[in-house]
Amino acid sequence: MTLWPQRWLIFAFICLLAGCATTQPSAGGNPVGFTESGQASFYADLHQNRKTASGELYLHGLKTAAHRTLPFGSSVRVTNIQNGKSVVVKINDRGPFVRGRIIDLSKSAFSSIGNTSSGLLNVRIEVIR
Repeated sequence: MTLWPQRWLIFAFICLLAGCATTQPSAGGNPVGFTESGQASFYADLHQNRKTASGELYLHGLKTAAHRTLPFGSSVRVTNIQNGKSVVVKINDRGPFVRGRIIDLSKSAFSSIGNTSSGLLNVRIEVIR
């Protein structure tokens, strides 16, 4: 009896798993220096005083943000590409889960680099610690 079909299935399964790998920073690595560009949004009022993924409460007045993969507690400089203004935020939540958006800022953080009436900003983010 030949083992060829079984080995082929195992090889195909390993290739499939390898294709799911990501190169974005995770909790196990040191993300300092990581940069990314895309759109930033901000939290809607209904999130005020609700728990974030890290267990902290979301408060509009704090300089916090959500990112899909950066470790909680990371400090990130967010720069508005259009006007050059920047703000440093602490990652304490997960998201945003909308295509093209890379970070979801607290309302006060967003307001410090742009106008909330715009809804979205083109930004560059850099992990600083």
